[in-house]
Amino acid sequence: MSCPYSTLLTGDLKERLKKKEDCLKLLLYLTSELQTARILKCKPVPVSKAQGNEEVLQELKCISETLALPSPESTAGIVQLLQTIEKEMKNLISKVPKNHVGSPLLKTTLTPDHWEKLQAINDVLISEYDCRRRMLIKRLDVTVQSFGWSERAKASIDNMAKAYQPKRHTLQGKSTSTIAHLLAAREDLSKITKTSSGSLLAGTSCAINKVLMGKVPDRGGRPSEIEAPPPEMPPWMKRQDGGGRGSRGGGGRREIGRA
Repeated sequence: MSCPYSTLLTGDLKERLKKKEDCLKLLLYLTSELQTARILKCKPVPVSKAQGNEEVLQELKCISETLALPSPESTAGIVQLLQTIEKEMKNLISKVPKNHVGSPLLKTTLTPDHWEKLQAINDVLISEYDCRRRMLIKRLDVTVQSFGWSERAKASIDNMAKAYQPKRHTLQGKSTSTIAHLLAAREDLSKITKTSSGSLLAGTSCAINKVLMGKVPDRGGRPSEIEAPPPEMPPWMKRQDGGGRGSRGGGGRREIGRA
């Protein structure tokens, strides 16, 4: 931190803040730094043109690698490269059945303002999804860790780690969804498939689905078998005749001057 006040940077540490003027300088400097930090946090970080070109070049390299086209070295001939990609895509689509690719899910033409709002929405959703993914991964780690608490599992803890860790490292806590995924989405993504449907179970069923649980202890919890709690206050009763308050202090006042 480049403090402009030399009196706060030089000399003995115990002597720097003995004067009221130096204390005020320190407070002024710290508050100005705090205000600057808050302003920078509220302002969006501008993306440099070089960084933007690097991201575009990386996407073009991935597309060219998928289509078996020469990989571009720069964005200089981007127009010609996009025309080559379009030509190759049309050639590939003509070789597949008519409805193989399907219609796009997004059919509306968006303006630049719409693209900015769409990007802002995507950023909010990614932040929410990242939080959920980290929570689910943490729950998975804790669950797998609990499997090793039994005496029988402690002997096989190394085998469990060898089987689990490679699959665990493939799970990423950050979402990779971008606007490109929206553009590539087809209409079939808008169809909701039940988890119990036969077509979905055909790819997710495994041997563990056929394991039947044995008898488990009865944990109760049925409302009809729970006794009502005792009342917190005794029931109200009418006062009986002849009752009254007891006297305190020997029964009454004593007049002054009488024995």
